[in-house]
Amino acid sequence: MISLILGGEKSGKSAWALERLLQADGPHLFVGTAAARDMEMRRRIREHRRLRPPHLPALETDIELPEALRRERAEHGAILVDSLDFWLFACIQADQEDRLRTEFLDCLHESASEQVGTHLLFVSSEIGFGPIQATPETRRFVRSLGLLNQQIAALADEVILLVAGLPLWLKGAR
Repeated sequence: MISLILGGEKSGKSAWALERLLQADGPHLFVGTAAARDMEMRRRIREHRRLRPPHLPALETDIELPEALRRERAEHGAILVDSLDFWLFACIQADQEDRLRTEFLDCLHESASEQVGTHLLFVSSEIGFGPIQATPETRRFVRSLGLLNQQIAALADEVILLVAGLPLWLKGAR
């Protein structure tokens, strides 16, 4: 099963997805994709770590997310990836977006075709609702993330949008 959990900044998507992970059949795995590139991001990562249960195994990855999912999905009943926007940003910075996007989508196709498999939960930002900075880099990222979210939503069994901490089912049964 594939779940895509979308939301804006501070919408509650990560906390909601974590609850979903802990309710799924185990064993569970949390996969973090954010890199601590500045003090504000270090603070956010520390806060996310503090809010996770101490017994929850965690894996921190960067652009090698497709490889990590292929390796880990056989060992876990549910995997939460938080979040795809940070992963995509790292892929763009490494100038490997096209190759890694293809690998990632291939991995999802494999997961979707398995009869019994891991519940994959993906958190991603929905950033197209507000004003966009007028830089080419920002516009490229927004377009690329919007396309990635659409591609995952097409494969997903369920898509949930979090607004003010409240889930809205866009696809799949509640």
